Amino acid sequence: MAAKAIRTAVFPVAGRGTRFLPATKASPKEMLPIVDKPLIQYAVEEAIAAGAERLVFITGSSKRAIEDHFDTDDELEKLLESQGKTELANQVRSVLPGNASCIYIRQPAPLGLGHAVLCARPAVGDEPFFVHLADDLIDAEVPCLKQMADVYRERGGSVLGVEEVPRADTDKYGIVQVEAGEGAVHRLRSIVEKPKPNVAPSTLAVVGRYVLTASIFDELAQIGQGAGGEIQLTDGIARLLQREPVYAYRFNGRRFDCGNKLGYLQATVEYALAHDAVGPEFRKYLRAVASRL
Repeated sequence: MAAKAIRTAVFPVAGRGTRFLPATKASPKEMLPIVDKPLIQYAVEEAIAAGAERLVFITGSSKRAIEDHFDTDDELEKLLESQGKTELANQVRSVLPGNASCIYIRQPAPLGLGHAVLCARPAVGDEPFFVHLADDLIDAEVPCLKQMADVYRERGGSVLGVEEVPRADTDKYGIVQVEAGEGAVHRLRSIVEKPKPNVAPSTLAVVGRYVLTASIFDELAQIGQGAGGEIQLTDGIARLLQREPVYAYRFNGRRFDCGNKLGYLQATVEYALAHDAVGPEFRKYLRAVASRL
């Protein structure tokens, strides 16, 4: 039987972004800009490029700016048109394609990523879906979720985006153990949340990209609070792989961890260098700065 098309992307955006305070005191961390687009827009564009049409945002308090960003703003568009800024008006108008729809669901308490995903169940139903963490910005020729959707269509099971990390950093990630084999796709044997380096089963870490089957909802509904007093998505996946295949996929692309300041600054520099409008002048500026170091 052919795998179902993936039409829904879930964006857990309820976190408060405390590592970026005070910048995130009144504005969501997902609205932090990389050059001229907020992180959440990069996330939505990647999901849409992978085939998603239904965008489900799991929100918390102080997240209204995300809703406003993807809403239409006729007044702003008309103002830009009246000023002859047609190209800019078109950019504002195209923030959300016409074939995409947004659903906003409030996460009632900060109970973790697994709980946030479970909150999306009424909107997702019994179909496979993407989970995209906007903190993880991945620059790739083929969008990362598109790569993973292709793996799902080929294998028919849940797919986790993974990459190698330093052993000293295993306690920051979900870490997987996979079956031996060639290529970029491997079946999972086990997964554990944030293991200490001396007990981590590998250095292969799950980053913020998932293709999940709807079976994950049953598993998340049955588990209790795990590490940190939260409902861990990792624990749900550990249960899921006991009943159906789950795969790890080493994606093609460069990941920037925009959940911390250094990763955010690195992403800003790299995306600015690649930007058509500002890239050439920014490159000259960086060379001038380098000459003074």
